[in-house]
Amino acid sequence: MVGLILAFIFFTPRTLFRDQPRTPQASQVALLGAGHGSNIFWIEPELLSGVPEEQRLSKAAQLLQDRTGRQVVLTRVQPILDSEQEIKGYMAFARP
Repeated sequence: MVGLILAFIFFTPRTLFRDQPRTPQASQVALLGAGHGSNIFWIEPELLSGVPEEQRLSKAAQLLQDRTGRQVVLTRVQPILDSEQEIKGYMAFARP
């Protein structure tokens, strides 16, 4: 029985389950939705690492414009911190 389970695990093709590896590029910027009259985007921390806080808004707007192909007007970029005060990502709020 164990041999059958192991054979199933190792010899079943990945396409049978439509399992595809995640591309890191696709998840770096994501539209989370719209709320309170603005669009909300998630930006991975490595995209804005090393950018001074006063330049973060313009850099994030440029990233979103490059990814979406349209002009984006950001109102604010808010860092999201974990319990150890490490940046896990950024929420960018844009006017529609």
